[in-house]
Amino acid sequence: MPTRLKDFATTPVTVAEPETTALAMAQLMRRHHVGALVIVDALQKSCPLGIVTDRDLVLALMAEGLDPDIFTAGDIMSAELVLASPEMDAMDAVQLMRTHRLRRLVVADEAGQLAGIVTLEDLLELLTRELAALTAGVIGSRDREFEQRA
Repeated sequence: MPTRLKDFATTPVTVAEPETTALAMAQLMRRHHVGALVIVDALQKSCPLGIVTDRDLVLALMAEGLDPDIFTAGDIMSAELVLASPEMDAMDAVQLMRTHRLRRLVVADEAGQLAGIVTLEDLLELLTRELAALTAGVIGSRDREFEQRA
């Protein structure tokens, strides 16, 4: 199953800048139907600096009763990004996500420019398709055997 991340990563990626308020981030997530925003440099707009997830908003702000109009992406983002290459094999991405206990991988090219995002759900969908194809092959093999012996 040599499938590279660039073959199925989500693009374009919904992004925000470090100064974006938590309320504005929640509204962006809702508008674009995403569970995470990649935080990018305000000038370059394509250099990933961090990530904010819907879970971050709930746990860091809402559960603490903090004002979403005051806190920004820069205040709550996970800044220790684990970046993946667009050329990375999907199975290597699975291992990387497992090792770092992540649900999302930010994909960046060799120049460090944002190239996409891959989620756990994306990988599960890919693996499910591969397993379905394998199952169809096994069933076909069994059917062929039945036909030859009939």
